[in-house]
Amino acid sequence: MSEPPEPIRIAAWSGPRNLSTALMRAFGNRADAAVIDEPFYGLYLARTGIDHPLREATLASRPSGEAAIVRTILGPAPGGAAIFYQKHMAHHMLPGVDLSWMAGCRSFFLIRSPERVLASYAARRETVTAQDIGFARQAELFDIEARRLGAAPPVVEAEDVLAEPRRVLQRLCGALAIPFAEAMLSWPPGRRSTDGAWAPAWYAAVEASTGFSPPAPEPPKLPERLRRLADEARPHYERLRLYKLACD
Repeated sequence: MSEPPEPIRIAAWSGPRNLSTALMRAFGNRADAAVIDEPFYGLYLARTGIDHPLREATLASRPSGEAAIVRTILGPAPGGAAIFYQKHMAHHMLPGVDLSWMAGCRSFFLIRSPERVLASYAARRETVTAQDIGFARQAELFDIEARRLGAAPPVVEAEDVLAEPRRVLQRLCGALAIPFAEAMLSWPPGRRSTDGAWAPAWYAAVEASTGFSPPAPEPPKLPERLRRLADEARPHYERLRLYKLACD
């Protein structure tokens, strides 16, 4: 009996509050795709000891050993799907974590302005650091992938997806060498079995959604402590923004 064909593995690199779960919904609604939600989250929590909402449930639901995680993400797609979409948080990739598995995936990078990220993140968690939002690490991973490819990997701006979802997702699918699917533009509301154990703390908006909403107004002016973080993150965001897929 012949082995099933290797799936196309897509690694979506984001930070928190970046529209990453909505994009996971879009890919998860494709008939030819399976998704996995933040497979390195358990490793991140175990190694840092950081206190996140639903920490124990997350640790119980995600392996904390690198070998087990890599076996999953480089293994067959659930259900034998042709596309295996993997939602990754850049800051989960701690120093010393082996990144060689990235060569088995087609990576893209989802960016959002630090002001929008921080306004959303701070509304759900009292404390926030530069490491929590992952801008610097995302830029490092972008550079690693660009060196491997010899060219910049695809970059998508969250607000562009919200403003013109069809056009931007068509461009993204083209850059990833997969066909665009109309099913990516809308999905049923509710939670998914593929959502991480942390979903009750973070996913209320996407659970109520049935598609991409129009871009929100600019967030209110950040307090000084968050503005300093935004200023620190901005150079990383602006550099990746130079490579974003045009939506015109």
